[in-house]
Amino acid sequence: MITQLMFTGVVGYIIFQRVRATRFGKKNCAEVLAQGGRLHTNNYVGLIKAFQSSWMLSMLAEVWLLQATFNPVLAACAAVAVVISQTLRYQSMHTLGNRWIHQVVTVPNQPVINTGIYRYIRHPNWTALMIEVAAVPLLHGAYFTAAIFSVFNTLLMIKRVSLEEAALIADTNYGEVFQDRPRFIPLPSFRAQGNEAKPQPR
Repeated sequence: MITQLMFTGVVGYIIFQRVRATRFGKKNCAEVLAQGGRLHTNNYVGLIKAFQSSWMLSMLAEVWLLQATFNPVLAACAAVAVVISQTLRYQSMHTLGNRWIHQVVTVPNQPVINTGIYRYIRHPNWTALMIEVAAVPLLHGAYFTAAIFSVFNTLLMIKRVSLEEAALIADTNYGEVFQDRPRFIPLPSFRAQGNEAKPQPR
């Protein structure tokens, strides 16, 4: 019972965090649109919100109704993964500033942000979400939720990231800046090899 209550507290914190992030994103969206940004309406935001709500309900149901077993070793490993995901998300928010927006919004003819965590991977926020979807349920042995929702999340991210990158390539210098940058996992040696293989302008 104690571990179940603690797990519920973690989920409650994530809900609180999502609400704050939604408000932050809406404020940023309004600011960027006022500065000439362009909103791409087909951005899967509604589907992503429905997915995350279902994910939270599913792991709570698995822990409380199906009596998922708490495993201290698994919980410790999952906790490390959750800390990593939280770090990635806050690094992303800090680096993007008012360009951290849930919807796909581009600023035509403005350079993309290429500092902070974005020097290493293209999509730290989506990387954080993928880690979180798998790791949070495992804090209390909710294997079913971790497995099923990780599959659905991967499919959803493929669609969302493809849309996001297409919009950025069309409106900004994203393609030039990030062409050799890994999407989700930092692989500096691979990136360096890719850069060396291409002739540099003189």
